[in-house]
Amino acid sequence: MTTAPCRPTAAPTAEPPAQGALRRTFGGLPRQFWFQWTGTLINRLGMFVQPFLVLYLTDARGLPAQQAGVLVAVWGAGALVGPLLGGWLADRVGRRATMTGAMLAAAVSLGALGAAQSLPAIAVAALFAGVTADLYRPASSALVADVVRPADRARAFGLLFWAVNIGFAVAATAGGYLASAGYGLLFAVDAATCAVFAALIWFGVRQETRPAPTVRGGSPVGYRTALRDRLLVAMLGLTLLYATLYDQAYVTLPLAIRDAGLPTSAYGAVIAVNGVVIVALQPFAGALLGRFRPATVLAVSGLVVGLGFAATGLVHGPLGFAATVVLWTLGEIGMAGLIPALAAELAPPEARGRYQGLFTLSWGASALVAPIVGTAVYAGVGPHALWSACLVAGMLLAVGHLRLGRAVRRRASSVPATA
Repeated sequence: MTTAPCRPTAAPTAEPPAQGALRRTFGGLPRQFWFQWTGTLINRLGMFVQPFLVLYLTDARGLPAQQAGVLVAVWGAGALVGPLLGGWLADRVGRRATMTGAMLAAAVSLGALGAAQSLPAIAVAALFAGVTADLYRPASSALVADVVRPADRARAFGLLFWAVNIGFAVAATAGGYLASAGYGLLFAVDAATCAVFAALIWFGVRQETRPAPTVRGGSPVGYRTALRDRLLVAMLGLTLLYATLYDQAYVTLPLAIRDAGLPTSAYGAVIAVNGVVIVALQPFAGALLGRFRPATVLAVSGLVVGLGFAATGLVHGPLGFAATVVLWTLGEIGMAGLIPALAAELAPPEARGRYQGLFTLSWGASALVAPIVGTAVYAGVGPHALWSACLVAGMLLAVGHLRLGRAVRRRASSVPATA
């Protein structure tokens, strides 16, 4: 009797390095997230109105610069209200309904702003547009926390940050060409992309992810209860400090480039480096940085951002300024996915919208604090004092995140992972 020879077992095929890198970067995330990511990208590709609002008000509506500035501030005031309202709605009516309604409301508000003729009508429409601009963001972040595993959240938030930057880079370029053909196109395309985002969420995220509301200590987890969370308040303070530091890229960096004797176009080229580095590196940062403790990544990233801005006082030419932008952008990439992921870890599931709303508000508040503090120090004390203060801010961020890291880990282990 003869037996068939044994066939050797085929060795498993090794995964190509490039394929493995792509899987670690984009794999393992749920379907709902990718609808959200696609909607975010489309929406940001059409975000034309806000960057060109001053030009629209002065050129198309013939308003003086002072009135245009006031109307932009009205938009900003609305943007402070939007995150708080959006966080409340996300926890009360749900993530899916809030995001869909917020995007449709944004589309309507942009249409109203584009059609408004009189100064009072423009002011009301600008306020409404400011409220609705970031109304969706707390619900968006809460949705990620609901459907993405804790281990993948920083990567998921980093990919959303990547989509935002891709869209903004394209929109900033395309917006100028559209504006030359008529400002009405800016409003129409921006509103249309908001409506597309709403449709993607409504039809792509088929089930609501909001958990059933519960109570803690006999009272609902609302904003008042959340603000009694000392760990949350401490993290909000660090986020405001970081956002104020980061916003110097748009407040005092242009002044430094001007005072170095460079033309205005030089600032545009230098700040464009920020977007190029983010688009090139952000997708792969999540898998790399995920090997380290979040507190360590946040501490090092905050210090790198501080060092990058501090180095601004040591350079004079375009290449030098561009090098400093590369440095603080690397720190920004480290921060981008971890801050919203941290907010998700701190929050009880039924209050994720409110916690994310407060984190979003801390970013909005920096838009008021950064110009006041930055220009006051730059003009009143001197540029070197400002850049030295940026280094101190980076050091405070590093110490703060390292000190709070253990408390954050304890909180994360006690909060349910999913809704």
